[in-house]
Amino acid sequence: MFVNSVGGLTTAGYVLFIALAVISLIAASVIAGKVSKKGKMSAKQLTFCSMAIALAYVTSYIKLFSLPFSGSVTLCSMLFIVLVGYWYGPATGLLVGFVYGILQFIQKPYWLTLFQVCADYLLAFSALGLSGFFSGKKHGLTIGYLVGVFGRGVFNALAGYMYWMEYMPETFPKSLAALYPIVYNFGFLLAEAVITLIIINFPAVSKGLDRIRDMALG
Repeated sequence: MFVNSVGGLTTAGYVLFIALAVISLIAASVIAGKVSKKGKMSAKQLTFCSMAIALAYVTSYIKLFSLPFSGSVTLCSMLFIVLVGYWYGPATGLLVGFVYGILQFIQKPYWLTLFQVCADYLLAFSALGLSGFFSGKKHGLTIGYLVGVFGRGVFNALAGYMYWMEYMPETFPKSLAALYPIVYNFGFLLAEAVITLIIINFPAVSKGLDRIRDMALG
């Protein structure tokens, strides 16, 4: 009903996951509000979270290079979800990442099992919100970004071990087959991480992010 014969979504499937995205964003605002000091998520915070999701979604289409089976290096798309966690804490970051994971599934859906969808999309992108645990720490954004990317890689690799080993290229050394999901997933994730960290550590970009953070928290 929700998945067609080639693993994509039917019309009913798209409707279901769009509905889930909307519900999840509402849930994120409610839950994050309950754990915030003010007891509610402000309109400003909700606006910045929505903008971060939108920017992440748009930049995920800007691919510097792509690999077979959906792996790609994008123009800093993971950064925007990481920033939300870094600014507003792990509860908000994890929930916004979860919503973004639903949108990523809608963007390019592939369904084998429910756990595969959770590992490849929902849990993997939620992990970007782990940056929230490093708010206010020295080099917190850099460390939080790397931890978030590592968390995403762990879930993607887990799905790789369970569902994608049969797609390992014949040219990959058989003696290192156990490393294939790690090499594949962390290869493109770390490539994007290096590019992103170089960009955000340019003085002008760093100062710009500081100003945006002040606006988001002010």
